[in-house]
Amino acid sequence: MRGGIALGFLGFLFVHSVIGCPERCLCNITLKEVSCISNGLSEIPKGVPPDTEILYLQNNHIHTISNATFTDMSQLQVLDLSNNIISSLSSNTFDALHNLLNLNLANNSINYMDNKILHSTQNLKQLDLSFNNLTSLPEDLFKNQKNLTWLAMHQNQLHQLDRALLDSLSNLQVLLFQKNHWKCDCHLTGLKLWLESFLYKGGHIDEILCTEPEDLRSKDLMKIPHELFQPCSSVKYKSSPAVSDHRRPTTQNMHDNDNNSDCNPKAKQRNGSLRHAIATVVITGVICGIVCLMMLGAAIYGCSYAAVMAKYQRELKKLEHLDPEVEQGSAEEKEPLDGSVP
Repeated sequence: MRGGIALGFLGFLFVHSVIGCPERCLCNITLKEVSCISNGLSEIPKGVPPDTEILYLQNNHIHTISNATFTDMSQLQVLDLSNNIISSLSSNTFDALHNLLNLNLANNSINYMDNKILHSTQNLKQLDLSFNNLTSLPEDLFKNQKNLTWLAMHQNQLHQLDRALLDSLSNLQVLLFQKNHWKCDCHLTGLKLWLESFLYKGGHIDEILCTEPEDLRSKDLMKIPHELFQPCSSVKYKSSPAVSDHRRPTTQNMHDNDNNSDCNPKAKQRNGSLRHAIATVVITGVICGIVCLMMLGAAIYGCSYAAVMAKYQRELKKLEHLDPEVEQGSAEEKEPLDGSVP
């Protein structure tokens, strides 16, 4: 009797899982998890249970995501889309995912992200954009991401990043930037200052190695002195507003200021700094020499004065010793004269 009840219960769970689970996916009702890993999917499958909290879609061939894909998945907390061939994402893709905590978009072909793509995912804690083709990021991308603690953007094509992009990430703890095409010129000094403050507050980063210019190649941005960067004389680049067809801004428009030769570190400035350093050393040496001469003169004067005073004291003592004898001799000479008086 008990065995029949158990089998019936398992059969009910099986039927429920089959009915409420997308084709070629595995569903765990208890964990509210749907796994569609490595199934050769070209699009996100339909029929994902609306109460799903974890959705694994990695290692497939998904290349586009429509705006309505996640409309009925408002309970989703973990979404893994890594290892697909996604090239772009529209501004409304994740609008329904208000409870999303972890978004993994690593190892795709994403080359552009809309300015408002994350504006509804305000609870997001982890975001992985690594191993894509991003050349830039819009300034307001992380505007509402105050809960983000872990951000990965390594292995992209980034060469500049405005510090304003990171200013709103007040709870960020880990930032991964390694292996991008960083151009270490004046436009990157703002990021350098932000990272120094981030590290001071206990944050963690990986190495940011320069690709340009030639004399700074493979050097860590955080170890390059600020003095090597010329002040920027041109207007800072600002993201072009998103267009309706979500095309990526042209490279020419995005990096008009990149070719500004005034931004590049120059040997001339280093030579100027060296001259200033040498001048400072010379002036310091002259001042020290003058002080030493004054001290030597004071020492000689003091010694001479001490010698003169010592000689004076010796002469004074001799005179004091001779005075009694002189007085006694004078008395003896006067006695006969006084005795001869009748």
